Amino acid sequence: MKDIINFSSRDLLLGYTLGIFPMANSADDDSVMWVSPKSRGIIPLENLHISKSLRRKLSSEKYHSTFNKDFFKVVSHCRNRKETWINNILVDSYIELHKKKFAHSVEIWLGEELVGGLFGVSIGACFFGESMFSLKNDGSKLALVSIINRLNSYGYKLFDTQFFTPHLGSMGGIEISKIKYEKILKANITKNVKFKHTDYEKEFLFVPKKN
Repeated sequence: MKDIINFSSRDLLLGYTLGIFPMANSADDDSVMWVSPKSRGIIPLENLHISKSLRRKLSSEKYHSTFNKDFFKVVSHCRNRKETWINNILVDSYIELHKKKFAHSVEIWLGEELVGGLFGVSIGACFFGESMFSLKNDGSKLALVSIINRLNSYGYKLFDTQFFTPHLGSMGGIEISKIKYEKILKANITKNVKFKHTDYEKEFLFVPKKN
Protein backbone atom coordinates (compact mmCIF):
# COMPACT_ATOMS: atom_id res chain seq x y z
CA MET A 1 0.00 0.00 0.00
CA LYS A 2 1.05 3.61 -0.47
CA ASP A 3 3.46 5.16 2.00
CA ILE A 4 2.13 8.02 4.11
CA ILE A 5 4.32 10.81 5.46
CA ASN A 6 1.65 13.02 7.11
CA PHE A 7 0.53 10.55 9.75
CA SER A 8 -1.21 11.21 13.08
CA SER A 9 -2.56 9.29 16.07
CA ARG A 10 -6.04 9.99 14.71
CA ASP A 11 -5.10 8.20 11.48
CA LEU A 12 -3.84 5.31 13.59
CA LEU A 13 -7.16 4.87 15.39
CA LEU A 14 -9.11 5.09 12.15
CA GLY A 15 -6.90 2.45 10.56
CA TYR A 16 -7.58 -0.06 13.32
CA THR A 17 -11.34 0.42 13.01
CA LEU A 18 -11.02 -0.32 9.28
CA GLY A 19 -9.03 -3.50 9.85
CA ILE A 20 -5.62 -2.20 8.72
CA PHE A 21 -2.47 -1.47 10.69
CA PRO A 22 0.69 0.60 10.16
CA MET A 23 4.31 -0.41 9.64
CA ALA A 24 7.52 1.30 8.65
CA ASN A 25 10.29 -0.37 6.65
CA SER A 26 12.89 0.42 9.32
CA ALA A 27 13.60 2.58 12.37
CA ASP A 28 15.02 5.28 10.10
CA ASP A 29 12.14 5.28 7.61
CA ASP A 30 10.44 8.67 7.29
CA SER A 31 7.07 7.27 6.21
CA VAL A 32 4.44 4.75 7.29
CA MET A 33 2.57 2.21 5.18
CA TRP A 34 -0.81 0.62 5.83
CA VAL A 35 -0.93 -3.19 5.85
CA SER A 36 -3.97 -5.36 5.15
CA PRO A 37 -2.90 -9.04 4.93
CA LYS A 38 -5.16 -11.74 3.49
CA SER A 39 -4.86 -13.72 6.73
CA ARG A 40 -4.80 -12.36 10.29
CA GLY A 41 -3.33 -13.69 13.51
CA ILE A 42 -5.41 -13.68 16.68
CA ILE A 43 -5.30 -15.38 20.06
CA PRO A 44 -8.81 -16.47 21.06
CA LEU A 45 -9.13 -15.11 24.59
CA GLU A 46 -10.69 -18.35 25.83
CA ASN A 47 -7.98 -20.49 24.26
CA LEU A 48 -4.71 -19.35 25.84
CA HIS A 49 -2.23 -22.23 25.98
CA ILE A 50 0.30 -22.33 28.81
CA SER A 51 3.15 -24.85 28.74
CA LYS A 52 4.23 -26.82 31.82
CA SER A 53 7.45 -24.81 32.11
CA LEU A 54 5.55 -21.53 31.92
CA ARG A 55 3.05 -22.78 34.50
CA ARG A 56 5.93 -23.41 36.89
CA LYS A 57 7.07 -19.82 36.49
CA LEU A 58 3.55 -18.55 37.08
CA SER A 59 3.18 -20.71 40.17
CA SER A 60 6.52 -19.56 41.63
CA GLU A 61 5.13 -16.07 42.38
CA LYS A 62 8.55 -14.63 41.58
CA TYR A 63 7.12 -12.57 38.73
CA HIS A 64 4.57 -9.79 38.74
CA SER A 65 3.12 -7.43 36.17
CA THR A 66 2.20 -3.78 36.02
CA PHE A 67 0.14 -1.87 33.48
CA ASN A 68 1.10 1.48 31.96
CA LYS A 69 3.90 2.00 34.46
CA ASP A 70 6.45 2.91 31.77
CA PHE A 71 4.87 2.94 28.33
CA PHE A 72 7.81 4.67 26.65
CA LYS A 73 10.33 2.16 27.99
CA VAL A 74 8.24 -0.75 26.72
CA VAL A 75 7.94 0.78 23.24
CA SER A 76 11.69 1.51 23.26
CA HIS A 77 12.54 -2.10 24.09
CA CYS A 78 10.17 -3.33 21.36
CA ARG A 79 11.88 -1.03 18.88
CA ASN A 80 15.44 -1.84 19.98
CA ARG A 81 16.24 -4.73 17.65
CA LYS A 82 18.14 -5.19 14.41
CA GLU A 83 15.00 -5.28 12.28
CA THR A 84 12.04 -3.21 13.38
CA TRP A 85 8.86 -1.77 11.88
CA ILE A 86 8.65 0.97 14.54
CA ASN A 87 10.00 4.37 13.42
CA ASN A 88 9.89 7.80 15.08
CA ILE A 89 6.54 8.63 13.47
CA LEU A 90 4.94 5.56 15.03
CA VAL A 91 6.61 6.07 18.41
CA ASP A 92 5.18 9.59 18.57
CA SER A 93 1.74 8.38 17.49
CA TYR A 94 1.62 5.58 20.06
CA ILE A 95 2.73 7.93 22.84
CA GLU A 96 -0.06 10.30 21.83
CA LEU A 97 -2.57 7.44 21.92
CA HIS A 98 -1.24 6.46 25.35
CA LYS A 99 -1.89 9.99 26.60
CA LYS A 100 -5.42 9.70 25.22
CA LYS A 101 -5.87 6.34 27.03
CA PHE A 102 -6.07 4.20 23.91
CA ALA A 103 -2.59 2.63 24.02
CA HIS A 104 -1.41 0.51 26.94
CA SER A 105 1.68 -1.31 28.10
CA VAL A 106 2.30 -4.37 30.22
CA GLU A 107 5.56 -4.70 32.16
CA ILE A 108 6.84 -8.00 33.58
CA TRP A 109 9.12 -7.86 36.60
CA LEU A 110 11.38 -10.37 38.32
CA GLY A 111 11.73 -8.60 41.62
CA GLU A 112 12.70 -5.06 40.61
CA GLU A 113 14.11 -6.11 37.22
CA LEU A 114 12.14 -5.53 34.02
CA VAL A 115 12.28 -8.80 32.06
CA GLY A 116 9.59 -8.45 29.40
CA GLY A 117 6.54 -6.63 28.19
CA LEU A 118 4.24 -5.67 25.37
CA PHE A 119 2.12 -2.77 24.17
CA GLY A 120 -1.01 -2.40 22.13
CA VAL A 121 -4.07 -0.32 21.34
CA SER A 122 -7.56 -0.72 22.81
CA ILE A 123 -10.74 0.27 20.96
CA GLY A 124 -14.12 -1.04 22.03
CA ALA A 125 -13.84 -4.71 23.02
CA CYS A 126 -10.77 -5.15 20.78
CA PHE A 127 -7.11 -5.11 21.79
CA PHE A 128 -4.56 -4.78 19.00
CA GLY A 129 -1.27 -6.24 20.19
CA GLU A 130 1.54 -4.32 18.52
CA SER A 131 4.85 -5.66 19.77
CA MET A 132 6.49 -7.44 22.70
CA PHE A 133 9.97 -8.08 24.03
CA SER A 134 11.90 -10.40 26.34
CA LEU A 135 15.03 -9.53 28.31
CA LYS A 136 14.94 -12.96 29.97
CA ASN A 137 13.45 -16.28 28.90
CA ASP A 138 9.65 -16.21 28.58
CA GLY A 139 9.36 -12.49 29.33
CA SER A 140 7.03 -11.91 26.38
CA LYS A 141 5.01 -15.06 27.13
CA LEU A 142 4.44 -13.89 30.69
CA ALA A 143 3.30 -10.55 29.27
CA LEU A 144 0.78 -12.36 27.06
CA VAL A 145 -0.59 -14.28 30.05
CA SER A 146 -0.90 -11.03 31.99
CA ILE A 147 -2.68 -9.07 29.26
CA ILE A 148 -5.06 -11.90 28.38
CA ASN A 149 -6.00 -12.33 32.05
CA ARG A 150 -6.75 -8.61 32.16
CA LEU A 151 -8.68 -8.54 28.88
CA ASN A 152 -10.84 -11.46 29.96
CA SER A 153 -11.63 -9.77 33.27
CA TYR A 154 -12.80 -6.63 31.42
CA GLY A 155 -14.91 -8.44 28.83
CA TYR A 156 -12.79 -8.01 25.69
CA LYS A 157 -13.64 -10.18 22.69
CA LEU A 158 -10.71 -9.80 20.27
CA PHE A 159 -6.96 -10.03 20.80
CA ASP A 160 -5.41 -9.17 17.43
CA THR A 161 -1.79 -10.24 16.85
CA GLN A 162 -1.82 -9.08 13.20
CA PHE A 163 0.36 -11.93 11.94
CA PHE A 164 0.59 -15.56 13.00
CA THR A 165 3.98 -16.81 14.22
CA PRO A 166 5.07 -20.14 15.79
CA HIS A 167 5.80 -18.22 19.01
CA LEU A 168 2.18 -17.01 19.16
CA GLY A 169 0.92 -20.40 18.00
CA SER A 170 2.56 -22.01 21.03
CA MET A 171 0.36 -19.77 23.20
CA GLY A 172 -2.88 -20.62 21.38
CA GLY A 173 -2.62 -18.20 18.47
CA ILE A 174 -4.40 -19.07 15.23
CA GLU A 175 -4.68 -17.67 11.72
CA ILE A 176 -8.05 -16.66 10.27
CA SER A 177 -9.17 -15.20 6.98
CA LYS A 178 -9.40 -11.46 6.44
CA ILE A 179 -13.18 -11.78 5.96
CA LYS A 180 -13.65 -13.62 9.27
CA TYR A 181 -11.41 -11.12 11.04
CA GLU A 182 -13.40 -8.17 9.72
CA LYS A 183 -16.66 -9.75 10.95
CA ILE A 184 -15.24 -10.15 14.46
CA LEU A 185 -13.86 -6.61 14.36
CA LYS A 186 -17.14 -5.09 13.23
CA ALA A 187 -19.08 -6.92 15.95
CA ASN A 188 -16.83 -5.67 18.76
CA ILE A 189 -15.16 -2.38 17.80
CA THR A 190 -18.01 -0.19 19.09
CA LYS A 191 -18.68 -2.06 22.35
CA ASN A 192 -18.33 -0.06 25.55
CA VAL A 193 -15.36 -1.80 27.21
CA LYS A 194 -12.74 0.18 29.12
CA PHE A 195 -9.14 -0.66 29.93
CA LYS A 196 -8.10 0.88 33.25
CA HIS A 197 -5.34 3.25 32.20
CA THR A 198 -3.76 4.25 35.51
CA ASP A 199 -3.08 0.86 37.03
CA TYR A 200 0.44 0.73 38.40
CA GLU A 201 -0.12 -1.71 41.25
CA LYS A 202 1.81 -4.97 41.30
CA GLU A 203 -0.24 -7.90 40.10
CA PHE A 204 1.06 -11.39 40.68
CA LEU A 205 0.76 -13.51 37.59
CA PHE A 206 -1.55 -16.50 37.70
CA VAL A 207 -2.73 -19.36 35.54
CA PRO A 208 -6.10 -18.38 34.04
CA LYS A 209 -9.06 -20.56 34.91
CA LYS A 210 -10.59 -22.69 32.19
CA ASN A 211 -14.06 -21.59 31.08
